[in-house]
Amino acid sequence: MIARAMIRALLASVLLAAVMPATHAQAPVSTLEHIRDTGHIRIGYSAEVPPFSYLDASGQVVGYSIELCNRVAEKLQVQLGLPTLQIDYVQRTPSNRVALLNAGEIDIECVASTNTAERRKSVAFSFPHFLTAVQFIALKDGGPRRIADLVGHSVASTLGTTVIGQLNAASREKGLNIAVVPTPDHQAAFDMMASGRVAAFAMDSIILSTRVANAKDPDLYILSADAFGPPEPYGLMMRLGDHDFVDAVNGALAEIYSSGEITPIYDKWFTSPIPPKGINLQLPMSDALAAAFAAPVAVTD
Repeated sequence: MIARAMIRALLASVLLAAVMPATHAQAPVSTLEHIRDTGHIRIGYSAEVPPFSYLDASGQVVGYSIELCNRVAEKLQVQLGLPTLQIDYVQRTPSNRVALLNAGEIDIECVASTNTAERRKSVAFSFPHFLTAVQFIALKDGGPRRIADLVGHSVASTLGTTVIGQLNAASREKGLNIAVVPTPDHQAAFDMMASGRVAAFAMDSIILSTRVANAKDPDLYILSADAFGPPEPYGLMMRLGDHDFVDAVNGALAEIYSSGEITPIYDKWFTSPIPPKGINLQLPMSDALAAAFAAPVAVTD
């Protein structure tokens, strides 16, 4: 009996020793400390969300959100007293972006993520860097024009985005009986709409407008006349609870906004020809976005 008790105690101590280092290894690490210690910052990007984050003709990661994050990185380098700061771009998808953040695979996601109350349960957001509403695009020839026209139709949208929930909510509230078709990415949703397999592709209006502008024949498509709700803010996503890093990023953005540097950055991507096709989105900064830049505040409700 004594021998068995000793064996059980020994096994328990071995198991405890094995579990304790693993638990410690999984504890969250300050992103600022990680950046300072490694001299690297890991930026999550998308290859397919122009003008925010995408690949140019040479395969370089470019875009409005990417340029903002690059400027934030420059300011963090100065703040941390680093001689250099290497940016490591890590591709993410709408479905895995939160998991990559929480696993520490990326430090900040620089694409076009809507800051919503539901998302703030899982991640933190920076000050807003864009505002947009959810609409849909359809074939101009015979396609729906307004949300009410979607009754009984199939509508595609990208998996892992907040739009799926908005579509289902609108369908219930308005009695539209919409069949929501989730797709792995924006291109798949656009292709389903363009081929007539679904009646519409619903997503943030700026993403839809950019898709149409880059289509082979933009005149084939039309943007809906109404939206599923008021404009919502985009923010750079970071790990929940990493307050020092969030404060540092917001501090850097506040400098960019207050110095006026944000204006040429915005104009470069929204009112000038952008790669790879030289298309000009012709989207001047709205009064609401200008106000958000003039007095940046964290969106918390």
